[in-house]
Amino acid sequence: MRYFLTEEQQMIVDICRTIVEERIIPVRAELDEKEIFPRDIIEEIGRSDLFRLFIPEEYEGMGTGIFEICLATEELSRGDMGIATSFAACGLGIIPILIAGNEEQKVKFLPQVASGSKLAAFGLTEAEAGSDAGNIKTTAKKDGDFYILNGTKQWISNGGEADIYTVFAITDPGRGVRGASAIIVEKGTPGFEFGKKENKLGIRSSATRELIFTDCRVPEGNLLGSEGMGFIIAMKTFDQSRPVVGAQALGVAESALEEALNYSKVRKQFNTPISSFQAIQHMLADMATNIEAARALVYHTAKVIDSGEKNVSRLSSMAKLFASDMAMKVTVDAVQILGGYGYMKEYPLEKMMRDAKITQIYEGTNQIMRNIIALDLIKRGVL
Repeated sequence: MRYFLTEEQQMIVDICRTIVEERIIPVRAELDEKEIFPRDIIEEIGRSDLFRLFIPEEYEGMGTGIFEICLATEELSRGDMGIATSFAACGLGIIPILIAGNEEQKVKFLPQVASGSKLAAFGLTEAEAGSDAGNIKTTAKKDGDFYILNGTKQWISNGGEADIYTVFAITDPGRGVRGASAIIVEKGTPGFEFGKKENKLGIRSSATRELIFTDCRVPEGNLLGSEGMGFIIAMKTFDQSRPVVGAQALGVAESALEEALNYSKVRKQFNTPISSFQAIQHMLADMATNIEAARALVYHTAKVIDSGEKNVSRLSSMAKLFASDMAMKVTVDAVQILGGYGYMKEYPLEKMMRDAKITQIYEGTNQIMRNIIALDLIKRGVL
């Protein structure tokens, strides 16, 4: 399908595709097997100015929107979803600063990300606060010109590798979810440490660690917005970031379909390529159709967000829900087409299937997406 990309948008796609073909695909199996965080490839992404996609022009960025970020993320996910996660998670950590940061904070932190010299991360999830994001226990107690942070964040993408963390903590325990605030914490701040690197099913080239705060003193100037705005900032962030998860799902599904299609043309059974079998043809047709349907929804959602529309929670949740469910189905079917070969680590499909699963889980499980969609329907109607 053609989406009438501008010259700049096509250039973004082409740059990402070159990185995927030349740098990522040759090493992705090793990165997955050994759980290597590919700092050299991330630096290459930075040198290619792709982190500038997240940042407005006045802070040394390219001033592009969510649509362009989706294009880049989709292409990177065709190569390795772990690397795409590291890229997208950086944007996730920066969006709260774009939403609620003051000028001083933006001038300090955004150019560092734009240049690729520093990565960002988003610290919300805890052991008892996943889908129930309002149940966070990490606290930030005011002490003069500082906040004292205590608590632990769990399963943080780019944990330990990032330099800038947007952390959500309770500043007023008596107000429940309305007592949560967002605070920027820099790597190296005394009292801020990292847990072990998690051993994951998929996206194994991305780094996932705990963030551990023990009497961590953070300047009050690192508060985003005002006290009590944390939950609102987090939800507005997800409204913008969830289509990017959909773009990840698109990328891995596209790659899986390509592998399955190519295999079906050369694999023979009963002296004929299996691509001639109607059962296989129907599987390929359904895979391609569902990918295009998901792409239309993800791209549309991104463009609606970029237009300035505010009420995007339903649409954003739909994009993540549909695309991630699609990616899981497509990768499973691709493995089925390859049969025993699809199950072997010598072929990339079993990895793609493992990677695809996380898109149904992070940045809100798909069950939570359905809750958001249904509640918005009930509140605002169909249109």
